[in-house]
Amino acid sequence: MAGARPKVVIVGGGFGGLWAAKALAKSKVDVVVIDRQNHHVFQPLLYQVATAVLSPGEIAQPIRRILHNYKNIEVVLGEVVEVDPANKQAVLGDGVRVSFDYLIIAAGARHSYFGHDDWETSAPGLKTLDDAVEIRRRVLLAFEMAERDAYLQNRKRQLNFVVVGGGPTGVEMAGAIADIARQALAKDFKAIRTADAHVVLYEGSDRILGTFAPELSDSAKQQLEDIGVEVQLKSFVSEIEPGRVKVGEDWIDCDVVVWATGVAASSLGKKLGVETDKAGRVFVEPDLSIKTNKDIFVIGDMASIKQADGTPVPGVSPAAMQMGEQTAKNILAELDGRPRKPFEYNDKGTMATIGRSKAIAEIGKFKFRGFIAWLMWLFLHVFFLIGFKNRLAVMTDWFWAYLTRERSARLITGKAEHMHDAIEFLQAARSRDTRSKSKTTV
Repeated sequence: MAGARPKVVIVGGGFGGLWAAKALAKSKVDVVVIDRQNHHVFQPLLYQVATAVLSPGEIAQPIRRILHNYKNIEVVLGEVVEVDPANKQAVLGDGVRVSFDYLIIAAGARHSYFGHDDWETSAPGLKTLDDAVEIRRRVLLAFEMAERDAYLQNRKRQLNFVVVGGGPTGVEMAGAIADIARQALAKDFKAIRTADAHVVLYEGSDRILGTFAPELSDSAKQQLEDIGVEVQLKSFVSEIEPGRVKVGEDWIDCDVVVWATGVAASSLGKKLGVETDKAGRVFVEPDLSIKTNKDIFVIGDMASIKQADGTPVPGVSPAAMQMGEQTAKNILAELDGRPRKPFEYNDKGTMATIGRSKAIAEIGKFKFRGFIAWLMWLFLHVFFLIGFKNRLAVMTDWFWAYLTRERSARLITGKAEHMHDAIEFLQAARSRDTRSKSKTTV
């Protein structure tokens, strides 16, 4: 149609897609944001939902609500399963085709089980709200069932939690589980001592948080051990079954396993007909477009691109935001007859939280540990939360949790069928425990 405005279709409402959409707001293009969920999730805080610090609504916001002030942006609920470059169309799961002039693919990534996808039932990862709620269910159920065994059957045993992977998610999860066991739940259970729960973190390399400076990795390990987490380095989990994991030649009984290692980009990347790396990330051009089509961009966790020094751009939210903004600028520049600019990642630093008042941060040449790093982590994450209401709710909950060590979202929810996997795993762990055989009737 003559005079029609260019249409930009964005696949994914995560950090990359959302920042691209906001950078295109109020411009001379029409924007369509397509996501299979109706909400944007602040992924760095998922582990706080998984450990009952925050409720799901405090770290998520409807995409439509975030973008409702921008008249040139439409939000569509759906999943893009294929791209037709020749006809410039994105194909949804129900067969509907959405035409585009420019396509930005920011469909994110999921956890990878390195060819053992059957492990997911026993060891959920942490990428979505559903994942976080499932892990919360399993962690809280473990304590409830241990209390039930101790009170009704006089069968007391140590609870064992296993976290696989020593990256930021694994470190945060291990520290948070240890914290709720030793502090938040300590006064709520009478027949068991929650503080006796054993939390172990398995990492295959020779240090945790390998992207940080070695001295910060060492500090993080020490801070974890200070709150009772056992850190096992050079330890690979080779098998996972309900109620146990295999490390080396040994089987370790456990009540809950959290998978926090391995990332696989959205399968959409492999359907573009271009080269991808082992994790499914697309090798993109300097301007983040794909080699075979300059009007299709891949950003965020799906993109593989190197910095000027040859190191890969990390798969973190600041990188995705910057990619989204740069892609939007390049599209608008091209429409104005100006050349595109290559993407340059501005590393503003990295940080990881370990527990209450415990964290590490690396900003340029400056390194921080402990309480100062934790404060920096807290305020940075609240700053990037979408919506003032979310920031206020999170700050209130964190302040209350810090003063009282209470958790505001200790709810076990879900239909009976949703409980099946969690209970099956716990029952397997309990059935292997032979330390106490005595029974009583109440």
